[in-house]
Amino acid sequence: MKCRRCKATAVVALPSHNSAFCADCFLEFFSRQVQKGIESHRLMTPDDRVLVALSGGKDSLALMLILGRLGYNVTGLHIDLAIPESSPAARGVVERFCAKHGFPLIIRDMAAEALPIPQVKERLNRPICSACGKIKRYFFNQTAREMGFNVLATGHNLDDEVARLTSNTLRWDRAYLSDQGPALEEEGGFARKVKPLWRLTEFETANYAFLMGIENHYAPCPYSGGASFSVLKRMWMDLEEAMPGRKIDFYQGFLERGRPAFRNEEQARGEELHPCPSCGYPTSAGVCGVCRIRDALKGE
Repeated sequence: MKCRRCKATAVVALPSHNSAFCADCFLEFFSRQVQKGIESHRLMTPDDRVLVALSGGKDSLALMLILGRLGYNVTGLHIDLAIPESSPAARGVVERFCAKHGFPLIIRDMAAEALPIPQVKERLNRPICSACGKIKRYFFNQTAREMGFNVLATGHNLDDEVARLTSNTLRWDRAYLSDQGPALEEEGGFARKVKPLWRLTEFETANYAFLMGIENHYAPCPYSGGASFSVLKRMWMDLEEAMPGRKIDFYQGFLERGRPAFRNEEQARGEELHPCPSCGYPTSAGVCGVCRIRDALKGE
């Protein structure tokens, strides 16, 4: 198998692009796909201050490295969830990565914030993934707003986006379908959020991380068993194997032709945001979700 660009021996085959690449050409391909995804939706410019959410996994670390190499002004943000064994391992990976590449890093420690995830799981009578996601989004946004970052970037890849789109479509969740895409604009106290890896699959990102020698935290969260997105991702893996290129076709088709049909849905919900009386975070409820979790942990 030969590289499509230089005819050297290929190391990565991409049936969805009807291509194969040697290591150097694949890295160039990856870089161009990221830049194309950024430019096509105007996600950021070199003048923006970009806060990159770093979990310690391959996707977020690959995103941080490629954005830095492309010349963007990036700072990492890691949320230490205080999960025994898992969180110290993930935090160590992030700290070593940022030290190696000279990236500035901000750590938000949930134990110090009185929101350790094991205690949240023990106290709440609902799926922990929902509460954990709410807490992470809260501190992503709070850090971006309070520290002057005008863009918040996450490492969601094409597989993540297609699984989320499928989940929202299966439920016909019109409100979520109205704002799904590579960028969510700043509004009502929420920072601008972008997903620069939206054109790249998990397989492609994993290859980039491997070829660049990125150490990553690959152990799954001990609390994530049975997550529905895993089922949808496996379904899409089977479909993509049978019909290469279907993922990107489906997602781009939604952005170009499907999403406009839901354009006014968010306004139709009539949800007005106001500052949480306890912490100032934007919410449509009386008190924001994270403050309610804090109260639950206090036994209130």
